[in-house]
Amino acid sequence: MSWRPALARGVVLRHDRVRGTDLLLLPERVVVLHGAGGAVVRLCDGAHAVADIVTELGGRHPGAPVDADVPEFLAALRKEGWLA
Repeated sequence: MSWRPALARGVVLRHDRVRGTDLLLLPERVVVLHGAGGAVVRLCDGAHAVADIVTELGGRHPGAPVDADVPEFLAALRKEGWLA
């Protein structure tokens, strides 16, 4: 939980106003983020540790299972190479 995730080199977070969703723009690929995915990724600035992100989102969404879901989501993005 001390890892401080940040977007990997070449990965850009953008909001698509037409679709009303957040996107990860990668070289030759676009990933659509569903639900609160964009809100989670926005906190991945290299300054917030995973525990900080969980705390922040837990305050915004009381009762949501952020303790389990957010670290799992971030680990999946890291495994894909989208987070450093």
